[in-house]
Amino acid sequence: MNRSATVALTALAPISWGSTYAVASELLPPDRPLFTGVMRALPAGLLLVALSRTLPKGAWWWKSAVLGALNIGAFFPLLFLSAYRLPGGVAAVLGSAGPLFVVGLAALVLGERARLRTVLAAVTGAFGVSMVVLTADAELDLVGLVAGVISSASMAAGTVMTKRWGRPEGVGPLAMTGWQLTAGGLIIIPVAALVEGAPPALDGRALLGYGYMMLINTGIAYWLWFRGIGALTATSVTLLGPLSPLTAAVIGWAALGQTLSPVQLAGMAIAFGATVAGQLFAGRAPVAREVARSFSPAEQKDRNISIDLSASPVRR
Repeated sequence: MNRSATVALTALAPISWGSTYAVASELLPPDRPLFTGVMRALPAGLLLVALSRTLPKGAWWWKSAVLGALNIGAFFPLLFLSAYRLPGGVAAVLGSAGPLFVVGLAALVLGERARLRTVLAAVTGAFGVSMVVLTADAELDLVGLVAGVISSASMAAGTVMTKRWGRPEGVGPLAMTGWQLTAGGLIIIPVAALVEGAPPALDGRALLGYGYMMLINTGIAYWLWFRGIGALTATSVTLLGPLSPLTAAVIGWAALGQTLSPVQLAGMAIAFGATVAGQLFAGRAPVAREVARSFSPAEQKDRNISIDLSASPVRR
């Protein structure tokens, strides 16, 4: 599959995540974000593990737990805490800063060069998102700000480490996604029980909403996301993140009767343009380097992968 098709498929993940607010507000029981996190992650993870019929082996038990904690178990609760303590616009802007964390971590951990144009694309995307979601009366809360920043950093670290560790030999992204979702869901369960108590009663609308969140919004979306991380650079994948708040704004306008001002429309154009530009910039990484980073160092040795990066047409 060529790179454009891979980017397009990966982009479906943040687009799907943009529907989370509409589904939660219209179908799910209120004030149960942690229970919702469990219902999103754990059933989807168990289903993917069952479909792949593959369990972790050796070090991948703890690696899956770490990745599940970073991408799901810590990310979901911190994200929900930020959303509850801050206006939605501020929380969305903090989330859109994730690409900046990935750019820095990818440079440190993966050796991906932090190009100025890529950083500018990430900053421009965050600025465009702020134009779409921020309001003049937005109030700040220290706990919410800290939670929002740590949640973005957690997801960024999960993205980079997913790329760094690659996958075990013979294991596809379906199993890897299932391991992480299962681990993340198990981590959230005690937090949800402590904070929210017993699970709520679910009616037909809630079951429909949770079914969508589990299957489409989480299972398929995270499978596409982790698949993209394996095929693209970590920076390229994370620069697709602004598509989530942009999708949420479009759904709010089309389905929930919300209005879009000229400033918001301009912000959407800026954020979308930055997302496209980011893919063009990030897409120029050397092919040999990308192949090498599809596997962990140990896996490269086991597979006798010998790639001379000095022969790449793009010099570091």
